[in-house]
Amino acid sequence: MDTSVKSTLFTLLCFIAFLTSCSPSEKQEQNIAEKRRLNDGDIHSYANLDEIHTKHLHLELDVNFDNNTIYGVARHQMVNEKGVDTAVFDVKNIVIQKVTTGQGKEKETDYVIGQDDPIIGAPLMVAIDSTVEFINIYYSTTDKTEALDWLTPELTEGKKYPFMYSQGQTVLTRTWIPIQDSPSNRITYSADVKVPKEFLAVMSATNPTSKNETGEYHFEMKQPIPAYLIAIAVGNLEYRSLGKNCGVYSEPELIDTCAYEFADLQKMINAAEKLYGDYRWEQYDVVVLPYSFPFGGMENPRLTFANPTLITGDRSLVSVIAHELAHSWSGNLVTNASWEDFWLNEGFTVYFENRIMEELYGKEVADILAVIEFQELERTLKKIDQQDTKLKLNLTDRSPDEGMTDIAYIKGAYFLRTLEQVAGRKKFDKFLKKYFSDHAFKTLSTEEFVTYLDHHLLQPNKIDFNTDEWIYEPGIPENCIHITSGRLEKVEKLAEDVANGKNSSKFKKYKRDDLTTQEWMAFIRKLPADIDVKTLKMIDDQLGFKNCGNSEIMCEWYLLAIERGYTLVRPNMEKFLLKTGRLKYLEPIYEELNNSRYQSDKELAKKIIEKAKGNYHPIARISIEEILKS
Repeated sequence: MDTSVKSTLFTLLCFIAFLTSCSPSEKQEQNIAEKRRLNDGDIHSYANLDEIHTKHLHLELDVNFDNNTIYGVARHQMVNEKGVDTAVFDVKNIVIQKVTTGQGKEKETDYVIGQDDPIIGAPLMVAIDSTVEFINIYYSTTDKTEALDWLTPELTEGKKYPFMYSQGQTVLTRTWIPIQDSPSNRITYSADVKVPKEFLAVMSATNPTSKNETGEYHFEMKQPIPAYLIAIAVGNLEYRSLGKNCGVYSEPELIDTCAYEFADLQKMINAAEKLYGDYRWEQYDVVVLPYSFPFGGMENPRLTFANPTLITGDRSLVSVIAHELAHSWSGNLVTNASWEDFWLNEGFTVYFENRIMEELYGKEVADILAVIEFQELERTLKKIDQQDTKLKLNLTDRSPDEGMTDIAYIKGAYFLRTLEQVAGRKKFDKFLKKYFSDHAFKTLSTEEFVTYLDHHLLQPNKIDFNTDEWIYEPGIPENCIHITSGRLEKVEKLAEDVANGKNSSKFKKYKRDDLTTQEWMAFIRKLPADIDVKTLKMIDDQLGFKNCGNSEIMCEWYLLAIERGYTLVRPNMEKFLLKTGRLKYLEPIYEELNNSRYQSDKELAKKIIEKAKGNYHPIARISIEEILKS
C-alpha cells in the first residue's frame, strides 16, 4: 500500500473517532491493527512508527506510596518524518488526564483512546499539527498497572519501609508510561522523580549512590534504548562500589551479603570486553530487589534488576549476573526488532554468558552449565507445541510472553555453539565482534540476521550450514553440538547407585558443600521416577535439600517430591512458594502440583496461591492463575 494512502486512511479513521467522541468501532480497530502490521512488522504495538516516532522522552514522576500510584507527565520529542497529523501511542490500564503539544507554552489537544485489547492494551491517538515537535501526556497509573509491583514492608528484607519496582518486558511499559512501546524504536530518555525522602530512587540510567534530603532525583539515559528497558525501583536502598565502574544496590540488611556474592563483577566486565569489545554504557550496577521480582534478572541498561534467590553464599548462581551483563551487548546494544525475533536477544546472551563463565572459571564449569541448560531444553521440548520450538516465532494474536521459553534462550545458544564448532572459535569470535559493532544501538530482525550471517561468516569462509533448519523448523537439528561433563556424569552415576541401594557407605560421606549447585541439580534429576519415599527421606535427612536455602536445589527437590508423593517436604515447599515470586520456580512447581495424581496436591496448590498471590508481581500472579485453571 502506498505510504500516502496509508496516512490518509489513518487520518480519516482518527477524524471520525474525534467527531463521535467515542472509541473506534470494531472495523476501525481492525484497520488500526492492519496498519500496525504494515508499519514495521511489530504486531504488538499500535504505534505509527513509520510516520512519526519518539526521539527523546522526558518523564516527570511523583511516586505516591499512600495510594500506590505514579502521577506522571510523559514529554515526547517527536520526529514527524511524513508530516502527519496524528501520533499513536500504546497505553494499557492507565488514566490519561490530558494531552498537550508544545514546549514551555503548551496547548491542549484532542485525543482518542481506542478499544482495549487484553494483551496489548489500546491505541492512544493524538491530534497534532504537522509541525508539532513535542507531545505531553499527563497521566496516572492505576491498581491494574501490570508493570509496577508495590510491596508492603512485610515483603521486604528490612520489614520497615515499602518498596516499588517496574518490569517492562515484554509489553508492560505501556502500563506505566504512555509510549510507543515497540522494541524497534530506540529512544533516549531523562526523568525527574519525586519520592518520599526516606527512599532512594534508581532507574535504568545515570543513578545516585545515596539519598538526599529532598527525595528529588534526576536521571539521564543518553544512549538510545527500546521502551521495555525503561525501569524504576524505589525503596530503602544502599550502594556499594565493586570496581571502577560497577557496584550493587540493595536494602541495607543485605548489602554485605550482596557485595560478597557479586565480588567478581568487575572481572566479568573485563572478560566480556576482552571477548566482544568495549562496554558502551559507562556504568554497570546491580540492584537486588525483594523476592517478589518475577525473574532471576532483568537486563535494564546500566542497572540490572536481580532476584535475591541468586544469593547462595557460595557464588554458584552468578552466571545469572553474567547473563544480564552479556545483554549489554546482545539485547540492549543490538535488539530484536519484534518479539517474534526474541531469540536474537536471548540466544546470543546465553551463548555470551557461557563464554564469560568459561573465561573466568574455566571450560569445565562452562560445560557443566551448558549441560544443565540442555537438560532444561529437553524438558521444554516435551511440553510445548512443536510450532513453538522454532526460533522465529509466529505470535499473531498471542502474548509475546509466550515466546519467552527455553527455545529462545537455549536452542538459540546451541545454534550459536554449533556455528562456532563448524566455523572455529577464532573466526566465530571475529564475526560476533563485528556483528555487535555494526549493529550497535540498532534493532534487527531474524531475516536481517540470516542475511548478515551469510554475507559475513558463511560465504567468506565457504561454510555449508543449514541455517533455515535451525531457525524456521521445529525441534533440534541433528548437527547440534553435543556437550558433555565428566563431573556431571560422575554425579549421575552416584544418583543411580543411591536409588539402587549401592555404595551406601560412600554416599553417606557426602555433605551438601562437597558438590556445586549444578552437580546436585544433576544428581536430583537423575534419580529415577519410581524411587521410593523411604530413599528420598534418607537423602533429605543427610543433605537437607528441602530447606537448604538454595532455590535451584530446592525447586528440583520439590518437583521430584511431588511426583513421588514425598509429602514431608510440603511445609518447606509452601514456605518457599510464599516467599519467592520468581517464575522459574513458581511455574514448574505449581504445574506439578496441579497435574499431580494426588488430589491433595491440587488442593494444596489452590490453598498456597490464595495465601501467596498478594506477594507476587502481577506477571507471576496471572501466570499461576492460568496454570491452575487447566
